[in-house]
Amino acid sequence: MRAVVCRRPSAPGELEVAELDRPAVTDDGLLVRVHASSANPVDLYALSPVGHILRRRRPVVVGTDFAGTVEAIGRRVTAFEPGDEVFGAARGSFAEYVSIAASGGVVRKPPGVSFQDAATLPVAASTALQALRDHGRIESGQRVLVNGASGGVGTFAVQIARSFGAEVTAVCSTRNVDLVRAIGAGMVIDYTRDDFTRSGERYDLMLDVAGNRSWSDCTRMLGKGATYVGVGAAGVQHGKGGSRAAVAHFLEMRLLSIGSGRRVVALFIAKLRKDDLEFLGRLVESRRVKPVIERSYELAGIPEALRRIDEGHAQGKLAIVVQR
Repeated sequence: MRAVVCRRPSAPGELEVAELDRPAVTDDGLLVRVHASSANPVDLYALSPVGHILRRRRPVVVGTDFAGTVEAIGRRVTAFEPGDEVFGAARGSFAEYVSIAASGGVVRKPPGVSFQDAATLPVAASTALQALRDHGRIESGQRVLVNGASGGVGTFAVQIARSFGAEVTAVCSTRNVDLVRAIGAGMVIDYTRDDFTRSGERYDLMLDVAGNRSWSDCTRMLGKGATYVGVGAAGVQHGKGGSRAAVAHFLEMRLLSIGSGRRVVALFIAKLRKDDLEFLGRLVESRRVKPVIERSYELAGIPEALRRIDEGHAQGKLAIVVQR
């Protein structure tokens, strides 16, 4: 099979498409023929020295999100059958086939959802959902601010917050204003023109994907009893010290918030859960959420896609077409 591999710690441009054996099917696992995937900041971790060392198999196959068709099942698997259309997350998804435990992060794809749309959901949409619902405790009628609303997590967060009945204000750059307004933000603030921390508005919940404002800035926007949620994936950038900077920033936010009367959830990383994936699939099938896909790449274009992710300028998601 063809797969995108990392042979040593490297920059995205040093990744290559190689021919590898198909992964084995375990007794309790599935072999999935991958039709589509998508790029995430977390995929850059496999290129780092630590991430490369922790992956025991060599060469390291990159990628996390996938959507495809079950090719084969293990002898103890009863929940899936060959031919089932599925989506989920597994290490090494930038490949024509991926092996995953049937009890892991894989569910059936709703028939009304395309493989590309399904493949954008596992990491980014799960992050947005858990940030808002589990950590932010979002409620209908709340005023929610999404800082960094035009990327993968941000575009899902705007739509998911609206699906919960919240009033959403989105912060983005000039070129993304129309996009973010089109997906349902009630108010859009162009941070290149206006300082959204000095608008005089107060919010019940702030989802901070960008991680670029101080706690003193945030307190001007967060009323007493409000919640701040910092999304950890925002800081996972290869080769720039981004991960360390994000840890330092969110820890500082947590410490400075003590005694402020505001709740801070800092540096949270999403967990891939079957029920969340099924919930997200239903949101897309019902058209309450529409994945924003800036561009689709073939396997050979993954280095370019990851460079764009690393730069932090992608609009929504970057999809990967693996097999049609």
